[in-house]
Amino acid sequence: MRDLENNAKKWNLEEKEDQESDKVYTPPTPVRADQTKKKRKKQDFWVIIGFLGPALLIYGLYVVYSIAMTFYYSLFEWSGIDNSMVFTGIQNYITLLGDSVFWTSLQNNFLLVAASLLTQLPLGLIMALLLFSPIKGMRFFRSIYFMPFLMSTVAIGILFIYIYDGNFGIVNQILGQLGLESWQRGWLGNEDTAIWAVIATVCWQFAPFYMILFRAAIVGIPEELYEAAEIDGANSRKKFLNITLPLLIPTIITSSILSIIGALKYFDLIYVMTDGGPNNSTELMATYMYEQTFTNFNMGYGSSISFSMFIIALFVTIIIIIFDQRRKGVN
Repeated sequence: MRDLENNAKKWNLEEKEDQESDKVYTPPTPVRADQTKKKRKKQDFWVIIGFLGPALLIYGLYVVYSIAMTFYYSLFEWSGIDNSMVFTGIQNYITLLGDSVFWTSLQNNFLLVAASLLTQLPLGLIMALLLFSPIKGMRFFRSIYFMPFLMSTVAIGILFIYIYDGNFGIVNQILGQLGLESWQRGWLGNEDTAIWAVIATVCWQFAPFYMILFRAAIVGIPEELYEAAEIDGANSRKKFLNITLPLLIPTIITSSILSIIGALKYFDLIYVMTDGGPNNSTELMATYMYEQTFTNFNMGYGSSISFSMFIIALFVTIIIIIFDQRRKGVN
């Protein structure tokens, strides 16, 4: 009986195997490559959103929304305190075009832009190059060079108020020691010299910032290029003109954009030292905007000044970027 049962089991197993072998083999449907790419793109998209989402939210709330609301407020006559907002359209901008103080502030801003480009950037590059010179105690000088940028703007403003003082300021004392008494004056109280005194202070404060940018860029230049130039007999001047300076052009362009935007929206040091005086001779767009908005309580007009600052800075930045793109295309 056991043999019969075992034989029956074997027969059943053989019949199942035969039935399974008779089935047609159907290969699994292959997943298309484009479907996998789409899935990966979707996954990458949400990963990117997850990382950038918080930053984009903050940027949109504090920058994009603020710019939009500034333009919105500029279309109204409003004190900024009560709810009596009167829609005036572009009347604030029309008034702005005929405002002589605004044009004076714009002129001073562009004067500050020119001084920043012609003073801060060259000084920053010179100081960065000096940091690589074989001079003893260069670490100490590195700290000294960068100290003005670390100081509080209010402290710098108060310090230079005393430096430029007409009675006991160090500038007039030095001129007296040099026998140049005719040049002595109250530098911040004179309409002809106040803007230049303030610009000199601004350049003194921010030149170390560009020194750090140029120093970081110079560190990134491969040393092999200088070694090859030395083998070819190049001196220090040729190495600077043919290696260092061309490789610093991207940093120079970036620094120029930062300098221009910073000069167009500069506020704090002017406010501390002169508050736009005397007789609006040192007025900048930012100080004039502050005066109209928070002193005269003219929120609509102040918003039009602020939005005009944004448009001017954006326009100048776009011009620089287009110029840089054309330069890269030519090269």
